[in-house]
Amino acid sequence: MTDRRRISSGARWEAVVGYSRAVRVGPHIWVAGTTALGSDGELVGRGDAYAQARQALGNIEAALRQAGASLADVVRTRIFVRDMADWDDIGRAHGESFGATRPACTMVEVSGLIEQDMLVEIEADAYVTC
Repeated sequence: MTDRRRISSGARWEAVVGYSRAVRVGPHIWVAGTTALGSDGELVGRGDAYAQARQALGNIEAALRQAGASLADVVRTRIFVRDMADWDDIGRAHGESFGATRPACTMVEVSGLIEQDMLVEIEADAYVTC
């Protein structure tokens, strides 16, 4: 049986909801919906979709590193946005992180996220070949 490794970000919702920031099973890593919370637990980039996307992607990168992977190992992302009018700023941040990797990606508009001031939430799936 393959070991299941859980990675925690320490977000206050993890214990309440019962989830992990990321889970690795064998070469597969799934990163949960990730927002722009800083290391202090406060929202980064209030009112700025680009800054929030950059922070969320940085949080994803940190979780992947803890799981023994990198952004280059990402094969799929899902982006949830509060306002599709922000797609270009969010897409630019995504492109800066994944321009060479170019994972499969879906972006959808949602009516809300867990906090009102959150503008974007991103999930990532990775596959580690070595």
